[in-house]
Amino acid sequence: MNFDIKEIITATMVLFAVIDIVGSIPIIIGLREKAGSIHSGKASIIAGLVMIVFLFLGESILHLIGINVTEFAVAGALIIFFIALEMILGVTLFKEGENSPDMASIFPLVFPLLAGPGSLTTLISLRAEYPMENIIIAIILNVIIIYAVLKSSGRLQRFLGVNGIAVIKKIFGVILLAIAVKLFTSNIQGLF
Repeated sequence: MNFDIKEIITATMVLFAVIDIVGSIPIIIGLREKAGSIHSGKASIIAGLVMIVFLFLGESILHLIGINVTEFAVAGALIIFFIALEMILGVTLFKEGENSPDMASIFPLVFPLLAGPGSLTTLISLRAEYPMENIIIAIILNVIIIYAVLKSSGRLQRFLGVNGIAVIKKIFGVILLAIAVKLFTSNIQGLF
């Protein structure tokens, strides 16, 4: 076991920035209003399971469909880039899902919001840099944060206000943009 606090903190922060649960509060609040409620525990656990399964099987699934990790990482970097631009520029590409609490808890909350292409690509990238156990701890820490934010999204909205949420979204957008550029530049050479 190679537990390294610095690596766990770094992996947790990278995943936190990519998942962007705080920046997703406006979307979560909108879903809660449309569906009546969201199953916070169910959404958190499913998101965590999707990320852990992808951490172990992601590369195998990619090889099965004829895509290597470098190609997936470059595609993921582009997705993260567009998500970051969305956050910084304040545009929304989000499509409305069905209005039942069960459906809203899975789609679009778990996928693509929490365990979407950005976080799945990030997991494969983290796997290349850090031992598996450190990444699993980072996923679990993020699931706990996701659960806490989902449970308290209404209170957070009142506390942060519209401007506070907007500022947090822009800050995490810039962090994501930097992550996308790093992911793109470190993998693009492998394609050529």
